[in-house]
Amino acid sequence: MTREVRSATTDDVWAIHETARESWHAAYDDLLGSDRVDEIVDDWYAIGDLESAITAASERETVVFLVAVPDSDADLESEHGFDGECHGFAHVVPWPEDDSVAYLARLYVHPDRWGDGIGTTLVSRLEDELVASFDRLRLAVLADNDGGIAFCEAMGFDRLATRPNDLAPGLEEYVYEKPL
Repeated sequence: MTREVRSATTDDVWAIHETARESWHAAYDDLLGSDRVDEIVDDWYAIGDLESAITAASERETVVFLVAVPDSDADLESEHGFDGECHGFAHVVPWPEDDSVAYLARLYVHPDRWGDGIGTTLVSRLEDELVASFDRLRLAVLADNDGGIAFCEAMGFDRLATRPNDLAPGLEEYVYEKPL
């Protein structure tokens, strides 16, 4: 199935929220537990916060929020009014301490679509959009997320640092970066 990658709109928030929930459960239930994953998703992907992030992306050149949706589902409408479904999404903001660095704050693909190239497509599109405004693209991935680490390294990101993560006691994350 072909897919379209486009800028997210506020009509996409429910589909993004649900893709985040499914992705987080698939990736982190064994590490954090299902209840903790639900808490995180409800906090980090609250509908109002997603709407604000998408609005900021539409108003600022240095913020990007993309969704990957199937082309052939354009006529389908879910209970939340989203035309089609969200196969994945990516959200970039400027790194607070260095305005030459774009921070990939969110990159998630629905677990039913893992291995379909959606993450690669989203990152490639981001690189094309960000190259005029930034020198580097940075992200963080939990040290126990083997799939996320493998993806980062396959996409050409280099590990810069290890730092503590506050999602659970003793949890660490790796910071990765690549030039644009």
